[in-house]
Amino acid sequence: MAAYRRPTCRVVGNTISLLRPALSENMAKVDSKGRIVLPKEVRERLGTTPGTEVDVREKDGKAVVEPADSPDEILDRMEQLVEQALSNRGKMKPISEGGDPVAHKYRDAVHRGAEQYD
Repeated sequence: MAAYRRPTCRVVGNTISLLRPALSENMAKVDSKGRIVLPKEVRERLGTTPGTEVDVREKDGKAVVEPADSPDEILDRMEQLVEQALSNRGKMKPISEGGDPVAHKYRDAVHRGAEQYD
């Protein structure tokens, strides 16, 4: 969503006038409760309808609003990750057969912690 445009100047004779910046056609205001209304054109382009969940985050000093992923998209992604993990399963080795020393240290610490509560 665009904010103000740069101010421009008008020169008439020896007088320079600073012209007020024009508001963007997609300008929105924040109300006293922190709410904004997305302009109709933006809602239509994003495909948002009443009740659509959106992800709001700050990036580079700007508020970014994006439609949240649908549950179907999340499940599809999870299934892809499971399939990917299963395809790599035969290539993996247990920690006891070598591997990362940090993983060994972490595993040992977990075992020691578990033994304290037995």
